[in-house]
Amino acid sequence: MMTKKTYARPLAIGALAGVALLGFGTPAHAETEVAEPAEFTSAFTVMATPDQVINNDGVATPGEAGATGTFTFRINSELDIICYDIRLEGVTGDYQSPAKTATHIHEAAVGQAGPPRIAFPNPTPAGDGPRTSSGCLQGPFTTGVQANGADTGDGFSLAQIEANPSGFTGDSHTVGSPAGVVRGQLTEIPVGGVDTGAGGSVEAGTAPLVVSAALGGAGLLAAGAVVLHRRRAVSTR
Repeated sequence: MMTKKTYARPLAIGALAGVALLGFGTPAHAETEVAEPAEFTSAFTVMATPDQVINNDGVATPGEAGATGTFTFRINSELDIICYDIRLEGVTGDYQSPAKTATHIHEAAVGQAGPPRIAFPNPTPAGDGPRTSSGCLQGPFTTGVQANGADTGDGFSLAQIEANPSGFTGDSHTVGSPAGVVRGQLTEIPVGGVDTGAGGSVEAGTAPLVVSAALGGAGLLAAGAVVLHRRRAVSTR
């Protein structure tokens, strides 16, 4: 029997420490905001830059000069939940997208265009300073974009990201950069580890691990240290 690793993530994150996991019933007709689950099956980071942006025809269309984006995604594919911490810097102007929000995961390899599969709340505030967004969403997912008579989120599951993370990008779109203000491919990081943004990552090894909050993206930035504990692998059903 194949096994799938999941890792518990007990939290000591300021105000989030006392938040209990919500019950998960029948999925809604669109993604639902939920509390963070007790464990994750995978984690990914995106270092998004203007030079990686392409338009719908696959033509390089650089975004806003000097802008950067850091996306951290933690996934529980068994519950179809994705938790996100997104930080945009150097981005100016209002958001713009045909989707219901302007911040997405697209199914698209390097240098290729592809449809949005998940639409995230746009980072705020929409001024000249850093913009941040954090939370957790549970599928089924919708984007508001129609292709071949169906929403581009229809039928999408987070297991597809786990199967081919390099085939997905994170991006955001603005009035001044409608093709994308920044974009970057998903890169897998250890569950229980966070990309440092400095050429390395914090490995999930023996528990506990204490990870600096500054490494965890927008949602962890103001929260202090995060204590991560690793749980032994469990068999899937």
